[in-house]
Amino acid sequence: MAQARKDNQVRVGVRELRANLSGLLRQARQGTSVLVMSRNEIIAEIGPPPGGERPRRMPGMLKGSIRMAPDFNTLPEEILSAMEGDAD
Repeated sequence: MAQARKDNQVRVGVRELRANLSGLLRQARQGTSVLVMSRNEIIAEIGPPPGGERPRRMPGMLKGSIRMAPDFNTLPEEILSAMEGDAD
C-alpha cells in the first residue's frame, strides 16, 4: 500500500509500482512525488517535470522575419527532367 508522506510525497514498493503505474503517473502529473523503494532504500523518484507548463505558441510571432529567395519555387529544368526519368 502506498504510504503518504509530507510534502506531497508517496512511497511505494517496486511491486506496487508495477501494479498501479497508471494511477501513480496520474498522481505525479498532479504534483505528487512518487518515491520508489526497494529494501527500504529509495531507488527512483517519479514526479512532474520541472518548470511547469511550456509557454503557449503565438501565431504570427515570426511574421516578417522569415525571407524566401525569389526563385524558391523554381526548379531547374535538368533536375526536373532527371526526376521525371527523362534521359538526355
